Amino acid sequence: MSFFNLIHPDVALDALPTIFKGLLLTLFICLICGVLSLTLGMLVALGRQSKSRILRLSLGAYVQVFRSTPLILQLIYIYFALPFAGIHVPPLPAGILGLTLHYTAYLCEVYRGAIEAVPKGQRDAARAIGMRNRVVMARVIMPQAVRTIIPALCNYMVQLLKDTSLLSVVTVQEMMFRGQIFAAETYDYFTVYSIVFLIYFAVGFPGIKLVDYLEKRMKKGYASRSVIKDESIKVTTTKGGKS
Repeated sequence: MSFFNLIHPDVALDALPTIFKGLLLTLFICLICGVLSLTLGMLVALGRQSKSRILRLSLGAYVQVFRSTPLILQLIYIYFALPFAGIHVPPLPAGILGLTLHYTAYLCEVYRGAIEAVPKGQRDAARAIGMRNRVVMARVIMPQAVRTIIPALCNYMVQLLKDTSLLSVVTVQEMMFRGQIFAAETYDYFTVYSIVFLIYFAVGFPGIKLVDYLEKRMKKGYASRSVIKDESIKVTTTKGGKS
């Protein structure tokens, strides 16, 4: 029996409207969590650079907890365990909260690594000419840091899109949840899950190619800067030798 014989077009056509509604919610969740995680990740990264020891330890503990536990457990804990402590969070806010906290912890480390990768001499030079710490961070450190981490951030956003499927465990009616319900109603699991599979691929694959493209662009840019720097050194050395 071939693959196409297992697909039932009538079931597929009936499933598409429901699954596309789930896709819209999936994209909405991805957008909201992406914006929140990118913003909060930056703030947490800056907070971990703070002079306040209490703030650094608190944010460090948060990052370690959320990076050391599974996302699906975090979602289940927020939705099913917190009500026993009197904290009731509806399904959609629980899903957004769980994804945002999880990805903020990871993106914070991406930002922090990029900030610390900028040579310390550049900070010292900027401060030596009278720049304040905030100005140094905004005009010297962050432009260099953000440019180098764009591929990593895009990669995490693709991963976020895929991880929205885990929200089905807390009854958020995103694409995976709607596919599960429709498959259970029709008993045609192969057709329904094949459609869900293809839609996830159609949405995620361009993101993966974008990450590959950005990585190549970053490498080319770095190589070009290295060549220019080497040429400058050669010219300076040549002039010095002639004089």
